[in-house]
Amino acid sequence: MEAIVCNKYGSPDVLELKEVEKPFPTENQVLIKVHSASLNFGNLVLLKGKPLLARFAFGLMKPKYSIPGGDIAGTVEAVGKDVKLFKVGDEVFGDLSGCGWGGFAEYVTVPEYVLALKPNNISFEEAAAVPMAGVTALQGLRDKGKIKSGHKVLIHGASGGVGTFAVQIAKALGAEVTGVCSTRNVEILRSIGADHIIDYSKERFTRHKEYYDLVLGVNGSNSLSAYKQVLKPNGNFVHVGGAESQLYQTLFIGPFISMTGSKKISSLLQRANQKDLNDVKGLLETSKVKPIIDKRFKLSEIAEAFKYFQEGHAQGKVVITI
Repeated sequence: MEAIVCNKYGSPDVLELKEVEKPFPTENQVLIKVHSASLNFGNLVLLKGKPLLARFAFGLMKPKYSIPGGDIAGTVEAVGKDVKLFKVGDEVFGDLSGCGWGGFAEYVTVPEYVLALKPNNISFEEAAAVPMAGVTALQGLRDKGKIKSGHKVLIHGASGGVGTFAVQIAKALGAEVTGVCSTRNVEILRSIGADHIIDYSKERFTRHKEYYDLVLGVNGSNSLSAYKQVLKPNGNFVHVGGAESQLYQTLFIGPFISMTGSKKISSLLQRANQKDLNDVKGLLETSKVKPIIDKRFKLSEIAEAFKYFQEGHAQGKVVITI
């Protein structure tokens, strides 16, 4: 089968399209014929080996996982004898980041606990755009952010992969949502139901004199003091992504802020979770959430896809068609 192979850390140019042996499922595995995959920030970390702390998980000197790719959607081609949840022919999607990656290939074997049945009302490409970004948004809002119906929520970096899911999930959970984005992305946020939009190229969100129950930091390089400034008493700031400096502030200064006041600062480490993926699936099936796809690339164009993605201006998700 054809697969993308990465044997050293570096730029997208180190990725190679090669012929490799087709995998075979063990007793508790499912063999998936992959139709589509997508890119997430975790793919960049696995490619570059940065931040350096990530190498303790991904390999100190070279990638531990030679075939990258986390999010997939495809068809079950074979199942091990102990598999209970899926059968041959099922259309599925899932996040492979917790079980060895391997999604940038024509076939991949995975444990059944990372998969969910694909909603019938979306395509394979749309399904592949969902797992990591959709579950990240859900966990950030619901689990870390303690979102409730009627809450005012600010999402900074609302037009990217996680951000577009976060806007829609927050609305589905009954929140009043303000999205922060650049001018070129204003219409996207309108189309997915944001109640208010702040164009950061024209004004800072701190000047709006609005206060929020929850701020989700998906992208950007703002200081913690800026986010803290717009939180209500007992409000939550959840760091999901953005500049490394912002991450380190959250990790090392955030606990002190949380202990000494009513405002809470925390960072989300997303973990693939079948139950959460099924929760997102329910929102997809009722059309409360729809994947936003920016660009599509072929498997042979993977380097170009990564180069585009790492620029940081994707509107929604970047999808790989296999």
